[in-house]
Amino acid sequence: MASEPLAEAQAGDPHAPLEPGPLLRIGEGDLQVDIAAQAGGRIAQVRYQGIEQLVGPGDGFPGAIAWGSYPMLPWAGRIRDGRFEFDGQAWQLPQNLGGHAIHGVSMWLPWTVDAHDAHAIELSLRLPRDRRWPFGGHARQRIEAGPRALSMTLSVHADGEAMPVAFGWHPWFRKPDRIEFEPSAIYPRDGEGIATLPTVAPTPGPWDDCFVNTREVVVHRGSQRLTLSSDCDHWVVYDETAHSTCIEPQSGPADAFNLDPRVLAPGQAARAWFRIEWD
Repeated sequence: MASEPLAEAQAGDPHAPLEPGPLLRIGEGDLQVDIAAQAGGRIAQVRYQGIEQLVGPGDGFPGAIAWGSYPMLPWAGRIRDGRFEFDGQAWQLPQNLGGHAIHGVSMWLPWTVDAHDAHAIELSLRLPRDRRWPFGGHARQRIEAGPRALSMTLSVHADGEAMPVAFGWHPWFRKPDRIEFEPSAIYPRDGEGIATLPTVAPTPGPWDDCFVNTREVVVHRGSQRLTLSSDCDHWVVYDETAHSTCIEPQSGPADAFNLDPRVLAPGQAARAWFRIEWD
């Protein structure tokens, strides 16, 4: 039977405050990274040569959606009206942003710390099997800090039954001076701000859009130059705010369950990596 709608008050509210909880640090020397395992398994802050790279939990922009860098899973971006079809059934996810379902369930849930040393941390999450997400499954991530590079891997696993999946990362970078970004295509947005097909040639910003991109993205801020790379071929860029720019590699487009569904068979996993390197 298809899952029933869940009232918005019961869904994860992206604009409700989310305390970071205890922070765990990795990295030494120039690169130091604070992880808020209890707040969606996210990176709370990255400092390189003493300069903070992300919008942090204490920067005055409330809401779980608006700080740090967090995994989005088992879907990324918005699912239109929270609705999709899978395995011959219609499903309804909680609607929590403009009548749509945004960024999965992992942003609000505490992750378990499986390993932690001076240079790396490994975390895991058991996905719910209820009206928030009816298929169960689990996720793992590893975050590793080197002398001048931050490496992240993320995997989503189906357990006893098949499930659709789309996932990625959502870093809130402090506003850069400029970015070098050369995508090959963009998903046009309709009147509700939802990605649609077919893709077209990229249009000028400002953006809150999903792109097809296989090239590195370069971020310039002051004297620092960051190179972002991933094996994901979809990236969302959100640069409409004055204080930040989000540059988000993900495994598929926004509204992936309706536009381009990827299915994990029972016991199967999907994996991706994301790397940030300072010149």
